[in-house]
Amino acid sequence: MDGVQEVSLVLEESSIPSQLLDFINKGKKFLIAGHKEPDGDCIGSQLALSSALRRMGKETVLCSAGPFKRAEVKQYESLFCSAPGGFLSPDCRVILVDCSALERAGDISKYLEGFPMAVIDHHEAGEFSEMQEGFSGEAPPADRVFYIDSNAKSSTVLVMKLILALGLEIRPEEAELLFLGLCTDTGFFRHIDNNGGDAFEAAAFLLRAGANPKDAYSAMYGGKSLDSRKLMAHILLRAESLFNGKLILTHEEYEETCGFGLESRDSESLYQLFQTVEGVEAIVVIRQESPENCTIGFRSRYWVDVGSLARSFGGGGHFYAAGASCAGTIAEIKERVINAFEKIFAQI
Repeated sequence: MDGVQEVSLVLEESSIPSQLLDFINKGKKFLIAGHKEPDGDCIGSQLALSSALRRMGKETVLCSAGPFKRAEVKQYESLFCSAPGGFLSPDCRVILVDCSALERAGDISKYLEGFPMAVIDHHEAGEFSEMQEGFSGEAPPADRVFYIDSNAKSSTVLVMKLILALGLEIRPEEAELLFLGLCTDTGFFRHIDNNGGDAFEAAAFLLRAGANPKDAYSAMYGGKSLDSRKLMAHILLRAESLFNGKLILTHEEYEETCGFGLESRDSESLYQLFQTVEGVEAIVVIRQESPENCTIGFRSRYWVDVGSLARSFGGGGHFYAAGASCAGTIAEIKERVINAFEKIFAQI
């Protein structure tokens, strides 16, 4: 299969808005931003897109509110700024990736307002998705361009298609970043069902372009500290089985957050362990990030839509993986979570 055929396969049935291509071709200076607490999909999308735009002669700056908690993105933290004021000028344009609402960008959102903005995302719900679909009841702002496809398995897949639509080849270093994002959002393809053939087509294309699955797996799951194993043991030991084993609920105490540090967290491995438990349908991990605030991680195996559940807690995400941040203590939020699942499991 030659290069032209490969590109045709990857772009088949994809729709790159002409407004987005015009937005990029006519601009010279771009601030590329993503959501707070970035993951591999967000960072991979930003870095690969920035690389492609620079090859087109564009000026770019990468912006993130952080923090860079995840092992697979930690190495890229120095490439991002959290206060891009010196870069901004009247001719600047913003591209926001993997972000369903402006508030999800965190503290950097104040720098993004007032500039023409393009949104590239694959989340099925959120402020920008509603604007694109017209669900908000108002016409999208004239200076907003949307490329949102909830069928895509990662935002990096959309960025890959955009780079190709701009007439560029995918370079090996870009393929690595795009593949990392695809692996991040699919749990290294564990979350894909029989409708996920397009994800494997994209993966095959990126491998031919230079991505290395062994490197991506090592970035996501390798290099863990001994403290990360000890912290996981604490969280495992206090896990509770609820609703006849359908829900596993556990938490991380604030003292552990302070003592072990963010670098010792290994959420993906923790969820993988719980998902192997017989009869489990959903997993929830509550973390006391500060005395006043907690984060909640949700995972589902088959039929529980944790994305919708997370949105009810002020967060967001996907059907099988989502999260939220909200005020309160572990005890308070635990009660809310149990009440929410009681309603969900009462439906079966």
